Formats: sequence, structure tokens, C-alpha cells
Amino acid sequence: MSNDDFDGARDPARAGSGRSVPKGRLSRLGVFGRMAGGVAGGVVSEGARRLASGKRPRMADLLMTPANAVRVADQLAHLRGAAMKLGQMVSMDAGDMLPPELAAILARLRDNAHHMPPPQLDRVLAAEWGRDWRRRFAHFQAHPIAAASIGQVHRAKLPDGRVLAIKVQYPGVKESIDADVDNVATLLRVSGLLPKGLDISALLADAKRQLHDEADYEREGAMLERYRGLVGDDPTLIVPKLEPALSTSRVLAMDYIECVPIETLDSEPQDVRDRTVARLIALTLRELLDWRLMQTDPNFANYRWQPETGRIVLLDFGAARTVPAVVADGYRRLLAAGLAGDRDAVRDAAVAAGFLGENAVTAHRPAIDRMIDVILQEMNRTGAFDFGDRGFVYVLRDEGTTVARDRASWHIPSADMLLVQRKISGTALLAARLKARVDVRSMVSAYLP
Repeated sequence: MSNDDFDGARDPARAGSGRSVPKGRLSRLGVFGRMAGGVAGGVVSEGARRLASGKRPRMADLLMTPANAVRVADQLAHLRGAAMKLGQMVSMDAGDMLPPELAAILARLRDNAHHMPPPQLDRVLAAEWGRDWRRRFAHFQAHPIAAASIGQVHRAKLPDGRVLAIKVQYPGVKESIDADVDNVATLLRVSGLLPKGLDISALLADAKRQLHDEADYEREGAMLERYRGLVGDDPTLIVPKLEPALSTSRVLAMDYIECVPIETLDSEPQDVRDRTVARLIALTLRELLDWRLMQTDPNFANYRWQPETGRIVLLDFGAARTVPAVVADGYRRLLAAGLAGDRDAVRDAAVAAGFLGENAVTAHRPAIDRMIDVILQEMNRTGAFDFGDRGFVYVLRDEGTTVARDRASWHIPSADMLLVQRKISGTALLAARLKARVDVRSMVSAYLP
């Protein structure tokens, strides 16, 4: 392979988003400092503007402005790693609960990040494969085909003609996880977005553990093969095959599969969209209630589609984890109560599972019951559920906002439940994006006694 193959990303037309990853603790802390300073400046200027117009601004409104969201998204994309991953989680988990303009800005974090410049990439690969690593390939495409929070992906051809996808971890990402999580938590505390009495230490510890898991490519390779075994010969799904000889703790090699982004389905006929989303929902149910092994990152980029076969390509198993029996059973009880149309049973099951806090139910039972009634009405409609009809979501948002304003009743579910709910919510968001219609009730009923 020639040097021209590797240096192709130096073409300005192709490498506009190349940006070195800050590696050291002080350099990353400096980015956080600039981000906090920029947000603080935005709060002051926006507050002055609103006061001048005769309005009395609330701190939460000043923090969550489009200008501040742009600042945060850009700096998190620069940091990559745990900082960007946490930003992705917020943007995905909030879903329809965020104002549209803020959701659109934070959605940047679910798209491509900046990629490593070629010299930095060369150093990383030399450290993992040796200085003569280029000899292993007939061709290595230097410009990444994808760049995300923890690593970037390159296409490469082996001498025997096989084409691989090579995921390369950003330098310093693994070492910066704990500090990045602590810095994000400090920003949340200082901003006043979190109540002073809310203990998030257990959640932070699990976030660090999960992110360390995602940064361990040897673990991800094992999860990839385990998940691939569970999928087996399912004709509707494809999981790439691991290439162990080229995989390390910071480089993951697997088959390259020709496919397109799952979002391209939005231009396909209704029946194609419905069928594909039904397969994704069926997969989520199998993960939760059958396999009890779930890929918990529902980023749209982790799903791809083959137009010629109609098969769904599944990617990125760093976030795959075992679902504890207590969590699976809690969801099973919730679903059974929901399909029975029993509001009291749904409320009790939600509290027992840790999804709802008892304080919130005591203080806001009428609002919570109204939310449950809306969900029950939607769950128990006959026929296909129309994910494109989002009217009920705005009713839930209005009721939920009222409850959320009472910080004394805030409750944090277990990390395992949060991750499962993140996958469920992300699947629903994708179904809404594709405006699919699926008979979810019948699919869920098949898993209940």
C-alpha cells in the first residue's frame, strides 16, 4: 500500500472536519472551562436581553437556549469520548421532550464527530499493529467512513480481497472517562440544573463503568460474537463477523457490509417501513424478555439497511450488556398491566420496578394518573399503532413538565432500567422518524402469560 493511500485525507475537500483529540487531563479540562465560560456568557447576554424587553427570565430558560446548545454541542464534539457520549445520551433520551430547536442542535452529536488527522491516526495504528502496519493491507482508506464519540471507522482491503471495517479508538479516550464524567457532573451542579439534594453518585459510577466497557474493544468483540450467535441464521438481520487477528483493546476489525443509513427508509413505501420497524421492535422484545442481552445504544447510526435484501444490519456492540432478571420481570409486569388497561396496576408496577418514585406519586398522583391514562389509551387501540401520530407525546410532555418542576420529588431509576428504557425510547423515536404503523399490542402479548 502506498503512502498516497494513507495520506488521502489531507485533501482539503475531504478532510474539513479533521481535528486532533485532546489527550491530556489539562487540555480536556481547558475545553470544559471554555465551554462553561461560553455558556455563562450566553446566560448573561440572554438575561440582559430579556430584562430589557420587560421579561423576568428563569435560569433554566437562560441555560437551555439555542446559542448555548450550539456551544455545548461543538465543544463536546471536539472532546469526543465520554463527554460526547453523555451529550448523545441526553439528546437521545430527551427525545420529544426537548424544544424542537434544541433537539435539532443536539442531534449534531448523533451525527459524525470530527475525525483524527492522518498523522494522529498513523501513531495510533503503529502503537497497536507496529510501524509496518500498512503491509497488512492491499489498501487502507485513510478518510474515515464514520466518526463517532469513542472511535472512527475506516474501510480496508486485505491481500486476499476481503473488505473490512476497522474501528480505531481515539487516543486518550479510555484514560479520560472518569474525569470527563466528573466534569460533566460538576457543570450540571454548578449550573443549577440538578437539585442539591439529589444523589447521583451511583448513576455516575455506573456511567463510568458503562463507558469503560464501551472503550474496551476486546470486550466489544466478544459481545459482537455473542450477539451474532443469538441472531443466528435470522434472514432479516445481519451482524458483522469479527476479524480477531486485527482486533486489539483499541482497534476492532470486522466484515465490511454494504448498506445504507436506516433513515433512508423514510422514502420507501409504507409497507416496507412498517415491516422494517416491526422487525426492530421484535428484536428489542427478544433482547429484553428472551435473550436478556441488549444492545443499549439506539443511536440511529447503529442500524443500517440493505435495500436489495431488506435486511437490517446491526452495528456497535460496545453498549451490549446483560439485562438483570429483576429489570426484565419489572417490564413484563408493566406491560401486562398496560395491556389489561389497569391504571392502578400500572402505577404500582412502575413504582415497584423503580421506574417511578413514591414521592412523585404521592405529590402528583392526579398528573401521573392522567399520563398513565393517555398511555393506556394508546396501548389498547385495536390494530396498528401509528408512530407518526405524535399528538399524545405533547400531552405527556405537558403533564410531565409539571411533575418535573417539583425537584423534591425527582427520582433516578436504576442504571440498568435507564439503559433499557433508553433502547426502548430510541426504537420508538426511529419508528416515529419512519412514520411506521405496527401492531405492537399483538407483538407484546406474545411475550406475556
